[in-house]
Amino acid sequence: MTFPDPGSKAESVSPLASAPPVRVQGLRKVYQDEGRGPLEAVRGISFECTQGEIFGLLGSNGAGKTTTLKMLATLLPPTSGNAYICDFDVARQAHQVRQKLGFYSSSTGLYPRLSVLETLEFFARINGYPKDQVTARVQELVDHFRLGEYRHVRVERLSSGNKQKVSIARTVAHDPPVLIFDEPTVGLDVLAALDFQTSLEKLRLQGKTIILSTHIMSEAEKLCDRIAIVDAGQILACATLEELRAVTGLHYLEDIFVHYLKKAR
Repeated sequence: MTFPDPGSKAESVSPLASAPPVRVQGLRKVYQDEGRGPLEAVRGISFECTQGEIFGLLGSNGAGKTTTLKMLATLLPPTSGNAYICDFDVARQAHQVRQKLGFYSSSTGLYPRLSVLETLEFFARINGYPKDQVTARVQELVDHFRLGEYRHVRVERLSSGNKQKVSIARTVAHDPPVLIFDEPTVGLDVLAALDFQTSLEKLRLQGKTIILSTHIMSEAEKLCDRIAIVDAGQILACATLEELRAVTGLHYLEDIFVHYLKKAR
């Protein structure tokens, strides 16, 4: 699928085009709990992602992956540290970040009473896609995700598989250079998960920078160019799978993952 150029609005042009699309420096998130005091969910995470890369965040539930991604997506304010999407500061330039970023998670809502066409048009427009290209863009997405026969159907009446297609389509509706997918295949059947993985690989070939959060080892092995192993809000290791194998002397990612968790604890 070839995505049209989203145009060149002055406010959307990155001031430092040569910088990595994603830069995270010492990012922290601390929640205040009246009973237990401060809870540090993310503890000084740092990493960078390059163009055309699928960067994996691999960790168990509660490891801090989702909190990290929500900060990158401007949905949570960082307690300290810095993060930049296409050189825009996630804490101070949220509007520009959202134009450069697509965020998908199982909790990302759709408006049930909107049709498929209305949903895609809405998300393309609010994220700054050129108004005169929205109709063509939506048609392209409908064709790519094979949603033609459902274009006028309300989201609430779609099957779970088609709702997932609409969710992914809305994530890429404004053709952002950076995409974040938080546990995207949880709850999907095998064929739907494979279909998603194919879509992700196509997006990488188009030069998109993709952050994939997952706890599924086979998914990380198959898709990710580099993998960051996350536990208790920290990155324990970050490298390609081959580099992780060389350092640990282990072959299977599951064994490598357990190795680093045991080492940290």
